[in-house]
Amino acid sequence: MLLARPRILAALAVILAPLFLIALSWLGEIQRSQALEPLLVQAAEKSGLPLPLLRAVVWRESNFEVRAMGNAGERGLMQVTPGAGQDWAQAHRIRSFQETDLFDPQTNLAAGSWYLSRAMKRWSNADRPEVFALAEYNAGITHARRWAKENPTLTAKDFLEAMDFPTTKTYIRTILRRADLYAAGKDPGPWESLNRQLALQKEKWLRR
Repeated sequence: MLLARPRILAALAVILAPLFLIALSWLGEIQRSQALEPLLVQAAEKSGLPLPLLRAVVWRESNFEVRAMGNAGERGLMQVTPGAGQDWAQAHRIRSFQETDLFDPQTNLAAGSWYLSRAMKRWSNADRPEVFALAEYNAGITHARRWAKENPTLTAKDFLEAMDFPTTKTYIRTILRRADLYAAGKDPGPWESLNRQLALQKEKWLRR
C-alpha cells in the first residue's frame, strides 16, 4: 500500500498538471479580455463591427495578447501585417506610423477593425458578409474572390463549400462559434481555450 501511494500521486500529477495549465491559461485570457474591453468597445463602435465578432477575432488571432507575433510578421491583438497597417495609416493620413505601432493595442484594434470593416462592406450583398470578410481577413482578397467566383448569389454555404483552404474554413467556423457565445452573453469556459490551441495545432499540421 505504501509503495502504491507514490505511484498514485505521480499519476494524479500527470492528470492534474494539464488541467491546471488549461485553467491558468483561461484565467489569463479572461483578465486580458476584461482589461481590453474599453478599447474593444471603442474600436467596434468606430468601425461599425459587431462587438462579439470583433472580440472573437481578437481572441482567435492573439488570445488578447498585446505583444503577439505571427510567423509572417503579423503583430498585436488582431495580427495586423505591416502592409495592412500602412494601408490603414495612409487611409487616415497618419504619416508618423511605424510598424512597431501595431503593438499598441489602440492602434492595432483601429487598424485591424478598419481592415475587417472594409471587407464587410465589400461583401455587403452576401447573405452573411462576415463569412466572406473573415475569409478575406485570413486568406486575402484574391482567394476570397476566387472562392466567390462560381457563387453568383453569394451564399455563405456555397462559399464555404468552394473554399479549398481547410485552415481558413476552420478559422471562420471557430470565430463564428466564439462570436455566438459572446453575443449570447456567455463567458466561454476553459475548454474553449483548449479548443483554440487545438485549432492552431490543426492549422499548422494542415499547412505542412
